[in-house]
Amino acid sequence: MSYIPPHKRHTKASPSPKPTPAPESLIPAFRKNLNFMSFGEHKRKEKYLNEIRYAHDAVRKWFPICLTDDSHFSSLVKLEPVSVDRKSGEKPLSFVLVQGCSEGTNELMDEPWRLVAKSVMKDLLLSFQRVKCEMEESNMEQLKPALVARFGRILFYGISANSQESLNSNPLGEAMLRQMKKSFYTNVPLSYMEYIGNLAVEKLGLEYVEEKELYYVKLSDNVRSDLTVTCKCTVVKDQEKIQLHKIEVNGVRNMVEDMSCLGKSLDLRLMLFTKRIMTALSDEEINGIKNLIGSAVMDSEVKGGLRWPFGKDYSGSQYAVIGVWHTTAKSYGNSLIRFKLRHADRFDFRSSTGEVAQEANLKMPGIVSQLWKQAIDENLVLKMLEDNLRLIWDHCLTDGSSS
Repeated sequence: MSYIPPHKRHTKASPSPKPTPAPESLIPAFRKNLNFMSFGEHKRKEKYLNEIRYAHDAVRKWFPICLTDDSHFSSLVKLEPVSVDRKSGEKPLSFVLVQGCSEGTNELMDEPWRLVAKSVMKDLLLSFQRVKCEMEESNMEQLKPALVARFGRILFYGISANSQESLNSNPLGEAMLRQMKKSFYTNVPLSYMEYIGNLAVEKLGLEYVEEKELYYVKLSDNVRSDLTVTCKCTVVKDQEKIQLHKIEVNGVRNMVEDMSCLGKSLDLRLMLFTKRIMTALSDEEINGIKNLIGSAVMDSEVKGGLRWPFGKDYSGSQYAVIGVWHTTAKSYGNSLIRFKLRHADRFDFRSSTGEVAQEANLKMPGIVSQLWKQAIDENLVLKMLEDNLRLIWDHCLTDGSSS
């Protein structure tokens, strides 16, 4: 029989083909997005947003701060375009005071940190209690809660043509702002990093703690498809290699409260989150991860600072490299607060995109230690929160360009 090319071959008639089943990998994601929860189920569930996880009962809020009279809201504020280095092509907007209003005028509060502390206090106590309950139930991972203030800009998205027309003809109101998409942009100017470094040492009397260079290798896990495994790695200087220090999974955000700080050049995010250290890995899983880390080649010419030889960026059928962070960070602090100033070079293997950012945050271990106590002194926690917020308002919400 003569040869028949594949594209000219005919098959026997057969019944109508069955529809192609949905890939199994999509089914868990579909069910997860529906967020089913059976009645009587008390174990905490989590919502996923890319690699960011929010506790099912997480507190998530945005509110503007500093105006003395909300009835003047629409006449004192506006949205204006802002230029930032983001992956999205959509032009973000920033929420600011109109020209002519500034800090120290009658329109702005004298002590906004007091209002913020009282507003946040109830949510903080409730969220931390939920963390305690989860830690009592968890037998797979070691959880480490942290309370942190981040500095940056709240960006607003999603102004359609109709909304833009409405925005131009009607006063700007909180209802419209709450409906818009938002993100918190943490990349701050280099001048701000220098300003905070000098502030921490000179004005606040904090001690220099340490400087660290770390690599974070992000892995997908085909066995636990809902997790992103993060390998925290240190540098072996004499060998120009990295070595595994700690294995974590997606941190969980329990409370996120974003504040547009009117009259300031930066906004504020207060966040309670828990880091999760993996402790229930088999020897085979640990060896697979170590082999992945050991195959990495340090290369300052590539985004993220690491590359892998061909075929070495995955381990069997379970783990695969999906992202890299190269960070250098300085920290200053005392027993109650700690400033961390970080330079981060990130690369996402899935989207082939990267970013370089300067980021600053203030951790509050003093408050966390009080929240751990069996009998919490709420007045003391409130006072500590007010003190930290006053420090932030007085010193940390300027971009440093005029310092």
